[in-house]
Amino acid sequence: MMEKYINHRLKEKNILLMTHIVMGYPSFEASFKIVESMVTAGVDLMELQIPFSEPIADGPVILGANQKALENGATVQRCLQFARQVVASFDIPFLFMSYYNIPYKFGIPAFVDTMATIGLKGAIVPDLPPEEGREFLTEMERSALAPILIFSPNTSIERLRYLAGFARGFVYCVARKGVTGMDTDFSRRLDEYLARCRSATSLPLALGFGVKSAEDVRFLTGKAEIAVIGTATIQLVQERGVAAVAEYISALR
Repeated sequence: MMEKYINHRLKEKNILLMTHIVMGYPSFEASFKIVESMVTAGVDLMELQIPFSEPIADGPVILGANQKALENGATVQRCLQFARQVVASFDIPFLFMSYYNIPYKFGIPAFVDTMATIGLKGAIVPDLPPEEGREFLTEMERSALAPILIFSPNTSIERLRYLAGFARGFVYCVARKGVTGMDTDFSRRLDEYLARCRSATSLPLALGFGVKSAEDVRFLTGKAEIAVIGTATIQLVQERGVAAVAEYISALR
């Protein structure tokens, strides 16, 4: 379902945009306005991150947003309510981004069933390798939801192909080592990495970690199907407020 949607959108656009928000940051009311602004500006799909106390793949900006959302009272149940609201309000695919402790404590079958009932299309769980995620992968398959697997630059081609066997919808390619929000060198080395990712899977490729500008998006056009913007929009909200989001997203095209 996700792959079909992506391929359909690519008939109209050279590359798709996926954005990322931390639910409840800076508040749930502001989060809804951010989603609305992004969808209006032409975002094609979106990650909804459930705040977590130890988001190990995230840099200081997203880490701070997680901590602030938790301090403000964000809970898993409130995030589920928020996800239900945005899925009902906007006609693009939404995915959960979560660290494994959250669905594990919730109960894997119940968590996946809730995702399906809400109308979410998939989930990114960056700290869950397939070897330890058999129950999660089985439940996602049963509910026709897309588990989004992650490729990284240091991963062997054999491992990339192994991971691709469990992936559905698209594959998230991490642009470099480290955490979100750091600078990425958009160069020939990234070209070579994406070509290696391409050789490992027929699924669409999303590239994230460091995408900030229209120049970055242009660089990725023809090399990946989806450009992922995360830290940049959260930092923009911190510096200029929610009202600045729509103009920024529109300018990425």
